[in-house]
Amino acid sequence: MSPTRPSAGTRAVLAAALLLPAAGFLGACSAVGGDGCDDTAAELTRLARQPLLASAPTRASEPAGYRGVGVTTGCDGDSAGAPWLHADRLYAFPGEPGEVIAHYASAATAAGWHRERDPATGAPPATVEGACWTTTEKDRHLLLTVDLHPRGFSPEPETAAGRGQGFVYAVSIGTERDGGGETCWH
Repeated sequence: MSPTRPSAGTRAVLAAALLLPAAGFLGACSAVGGDGCDDTAAELTRLARQPLLASAPTRASEPAGYRGVGVTTGCDGDSAGAPWLHADRLYAFPGEPGEVIAHYASAATAAGWHRERDPATGAPPATVEGACWTTTEKDRHLLLTVDLHPRGFSPEPETAAGRGQGFVYAVSIGTERDGGGETCWH
């Protein structure tokens, strides 16, 4: 359950980023995407240091074939509106999706994040695709998304035990370049 605008671009940038060393990629981000993404390296570094990206359920691990990548960052400036800055991390998990959502619900709440609610029902969305939380930090509106079904990777990431056992999920923290108020429902 990612915001609609950054989801396709986020996955494309994340897929490419997983193949590059993270340190080199941080410096390159400020040059990607033209004027909208210029001079974003400092903000991307700040996003990459968000503690919730390193918070994972006890049995979570890096997906097989993507070891050592850790957090990747990107700036998606290819759509109308403010560019989307994001830091992302993939995990493989041998348990159930509900365990992942419960972990992040607890960790996000403890860190002062607020679970987004469906504007139509007023309730948190079903956890079929993932979940989303928001916070404001240093005059920036941030979104934390947990995507239980990340797609668009080549090669597809695998769980540590191999395909078919467990699942891979993505954690992302993002913000609009101007610090705007993007929501999970936008």
